[in-house]
This record gives sequence, structure tokens and C-alpha cells, in this order.
Amino acid sequence: MIEQAANYPHDSTERRSILLVDDSVAFRERLARAFRDRGFAVRTAGNYDEAMTVARERAPAMAVVDLRMPGPSGLNLVKDLRELHSEIQVLVLSGFGSISTAIDAVRLGATNFLPKPADADDILAAFERGEADVSDPAETEPETPSLARAEWEHIHRVLADCGGNISEAARRLGIHRRSLQRKLQKRAPE
Repeated sequence: MIEQAANYPHDSTERRSILLVDDSVAFRERLARAFRDRGFAVRTAGNYDEAMTVARERAPAMAVVDLRMPGPSGLNLVKDLRELHSEIQVLVLSGFGSISTAIDAVRLGATNFLPKPADADDILAAFERGEADVSDPAETEPETPSLARAEWEHIHRVLADCGGNISEAARRLGIHRRSLQRKLQKRAPE
């Protein structure tokens, strides 16, 4: 159980505070610089543990969380950040997202879900839209992806689980490494 945020200071008076959580240092720092240029108080973290430590010290008004990172996933972080402080708005970013993952993120309390790459303007627009453009998962069935899209998402999910190791991903998928490399060079199907 997460300690309640009442014990921790919150930047609610400073509505322009944001926590950026991504295991890619280059992406995280580029995004941090863009938010600082827009007048935000920015704190960063590279994984779940660092993010929870930062949020306990001073809970931000907003958080941008990468879905896949070392250790507990971004979905776990969404849930625990919301338990820590129910007012925090959390946006999930992912390069490997699917409709079902987006629905899971919203069910856990995410304000919105964006595919990578996303820049500061995309993120701010998603926060402004909030949950208005994310349908209630209890009311609607997600659109069934095409077979090609499902295959593409599965391949990228396995590749992410293998830490980007193409040879290991090919072994787990039961295909030749070169075949996997060819599939990875293609764009995502609509």
C-alpha cells in the first residue's frame, strides 16, 4: 500500500510542475528542456523507484510516464502515483502501445495516452484534452486491430521484453533473425 500524499508537499499551487519518467536519458532531457522553456518546474526520473522517490518529496501537478522501462512498468507507476496523490494528472507515453494498453492506462487513472514520439506541445495538448478524447472502456469495445497491426504490436512487445535484442526476440518468435529485421524496417500498419 502506498502512503497517502497528505504527508507530502504538493505543487498544486504551482500548476506548472511536471515529473518526466523515461529510461531514455536523451529523450527525457530533451523533453525536460522543452518544458522548462515553457515555464514548467521540471523533475525527472529514469525508472519507477526514482519516480516514486521524487513524487514523495514533492508531488507534481502532472507526470509523463513511459510505459516500458526497467523494473515495474509505467502502468504500475500510474496506479501508485494516483494512490500517492489523487490530484496528479498522469499521461502515458509508449512506442509499443496498443488500444488495450491505452484502456488499461486510463482504467488505472491516466489522464491520457500518447504514442511516441511526442513533443512537449503534443503532451500539453493531451493534458488539455484530458479524458475527453479517451472513451470510457466500460461503455465501448475497442476496435479490433487488423492481423497485420496485431502482428506488428506483438513483435514490438516481444522485442521490448528482450531489451531490444533482435536475436533473442527472433528466437522467442520462432522466426529467423533476418526476417525479423525486415519486419522491423516496415512502418506500423494502420
